[in-house]
Amino acid sequence: MGDITASSFWGPVTSTTEWCEKNYARSSYIAEFYNTISNIPCILLAFIGLVNALRQRFEKRFSVLHVSNMILAIGSMIYHATLQHVLQQSDETPMVWEMLLYIYVLYSPDWHYRSTMPTFLFLYGAVFAITHSQVRFVIGFKVHYIILALLCVPRMYKYYIYTKVASAKRLAKLYVLTISIASLCWLLDRMFCHSVSDWLINPQGHALWHVLMGFNSYFANTFLMFCRAQQLGWNPQVIYFLRFFP
Repeated sequence: MGDITASSFWGPVTSTTEWCEKNYARSSYIAEFYNTISNIPCILLAFIGLVNALRQRFEKRFSVLHVSNMILAIGSMIYHATLQHVLQQSDETPMVWEMLLYIYVLYSPDWHYRSTMPTFLFLYGAVFAITHSQVRFVIGFKVHYIILALLCVPRMYKYYIYTKVASAKRLAKLYVLTISIASLCWLLDRMFCHSVSDWLINPQGHALWHVLMGFNSYFANTFLMFCRAQQLGWNPQVIYFLRFFP
């Protein structure tokens, strides 16, 4: 939301999008306080996933996937802390790169031309980053991101129906649950911002989106690691800490 005060460290807002949180309400150095700190769980979850991937000697693509989750969360923190257009790219560009990584991880086991797919995805990501830095996409960016996400759905569903282990299927269900609730929080925050602003307590729908998507990415990555371990004949198991955390 607007309400830029004289104490704002980063100056006037130049980003193409603002969220339903009063700017600089908690600190003169952080434009959107809750939208910034809500990325911390995302970083911690990605770090746990990275440790698991390295400790269990998964292929490098999974380590890169967890690191990309961390980079995305850090970029989101920078964007929400400043609300500057040039730093908005640190959030939106990694979002697209991350989806390209998911496409690679999901489809690469059955891709016969090994060098073609990563080369194409790398060039696609590079061209997007350059174009997005020069052109202020708003609706176009959201539509583009949704299309990339939808490309992952058929393959995720295929992995789900071919997985017989109940604990692994639960991972996939948690993935669907978290992304559904997160999307609802995102939509409600956008659609009813003016009404929410008058409430005594702002539920911070976009901050909830960050937290839930952090868990969503962790569940997705862990499920994909399980599926890949099965492909490699490792006879994997999913262990749940406190019956919830895999």
